[in-house]
Amino acid sequence: MLPNPSFDEHRWVIHIRKALDNEDDDLQQESHIYASIFNVPKTLVLTSPESYVPQLVALGPYHHSRPELYQMERYKLSAAQRSQKNIPLKLHNLVHQLSRAEHRLRACYHKFLNLNGDTLAWMMAVDSCFLLDFLEGKSGQEPGLHDTLLRDILMLENQVPLFSLKKTLEFLSGSADGADDRLYAMAIGLCRDVSPFVIVQESDGVDQINRSTHLLEFLYNLIVPRSSEITLELDEDEQGPNKARADPFSLMKRLVSSKPVSFILTLPWKIISNLPGIIMLKQVEYLCFCQETRDENNNNNNNNDNSHLLMEEITIPSVTQLSNAGIEFAKTDSGIPGINFNRKTATFHLPAFSVDVNTEVVMRNLVAYEASSRPLICTRYTELMNGIIDSEEDARILREKRIILNYLKSDQEVADLWNGMSRSIRMTKVGFLDKVIEDVNDYYNGRWKVRIGKLMRRYVFGSWQLITFLAAAMLLFFVSLQSFCSLLGCARLLLGRPADV
Repeated sequence: MLPNPSFDEHRWVIHIRKALDNEDDDLQQESHIYASIFNVPKTLVLTSPESYVPQLVALGPYHHSRPELYQMERYKLSAAQRSQKNIPLKLHNLVHQLSRAEHRLRACYHKFLNLNGDTLAWMMAVDSCFLLDFLEGKSGQEPGLHDTLLRDILMLENQVPLFSLKKTLEFLSGSADGADDRLYAMAIGLCRDVSPFVIVQESDGVDQINRSTHLLEFLYNLIVPRSSEITLELDEDEQGPNKARADPFSLMKRLVSSKPVSFILTLPWKIISNLPGIIMLKQVEYLCFCQETRDENNNNNNNNDNSHLLMEEITIPSVTQLSNAGIEFAKTDSGIPGINFNRKTATFHLPAFSVDVNTEVVMRNLVAYEASSRPLICTRYTELMNGIIDSEEDARILREKRIILNYLKSDQEVADLWNGMSRSIRMTKVGFLDKVIEDVNDYYNGRWKVRIGKLMRRYVFGSWQLITFLAAAMLLFFVSLQSFCSLLGCARLLLGRPADV
């Protein structure tokens, strides 16, 4: 086997020897630090490379060696020089502090970093100075350039550990007092600018900074709080014996499933086809049970083929279809945990969601981060929105309900954004969201209008034999009418005049 040219054995041995000989507290803490800066799975990168690969600036080691990003290095050095002018010490002192925390920095990255300790420390010092300079708004940028930098800063592979930012902030301010509060203020300001969801400043903000490893994880924790355990509570009307009375089809189902009717339906069709009312009874049976049978067959097929499930869009009607079936849409102020469906009022509650030029990149990287380390809550939300938004009309309805805040040029761009979002890379199951989807589907499929519409499409509009028969019957009727009128004089009969003798 040929040796890997990118792997330096000597440097690896030195790194292992230092790790085993080092008795520093930072090394002892490494066992409690979990990797959180991952490589984006290739299946996601292939769908939209520009959403995961930085286009302007490289932060951290993953994209540091890309030549097309070298142009921003002078801006990063300028930010480091400005930071150094305001303090009596040189940046070498910060590099020395970061070198002592080398193992803690490396522990944040999932990928092995083929860099020596000095290179990693200098990289973190310069990138941290640049990032703090940008977050404080000291480096003025053109609007287009500013948006590109925002997208690059929120990419999963372009993260800098918050530990490095905190160390740099303490070094630049000359004191550790207030560093957490300043870092939180800068991070929450960034998240408000880029988050598609409403960000509410919480009382334990400093604790959230300390629990987060990088800025993308901090944004994720604001959107999907760890402390929010969603409990599923059924309405009282949906429990116990009242549920049967709430279902408008329950009485009809019991009638069709009764023994006498079941016996008649099992007889040979040739015997009973001429009995009055049998055709109508068959249609009632279809209305009551066809959808349930189809759902069971779909579930069985999905269980037998998980790969097929991953490629399919979730089964839920579009916004337009739900609206035509009588379902209302309302905004919830509780974010993703507040998504629910109220069966009593037929109201689908969804969080307000801002759509601008940065939204797609932010959502894709949140999904990529989640796919590597968390339950797929954002992913399932993305699949839900992908399922209910199919067209410009769907986006328009949600915009008018103030659920989608559209800062793009048109509603069609919003629909294209959701329809272009990538699928999950593994099975997606989120209890409370799956329950909402199930409730919406049950209510929609239980509407008389929906069931009659399906019946008409299947047996009327979808049957060319019936259409041919109706057309032939109409033609025969009009030919007969014409012949009758030509013989008896329909016009004179209608006007009350006697026929000519």
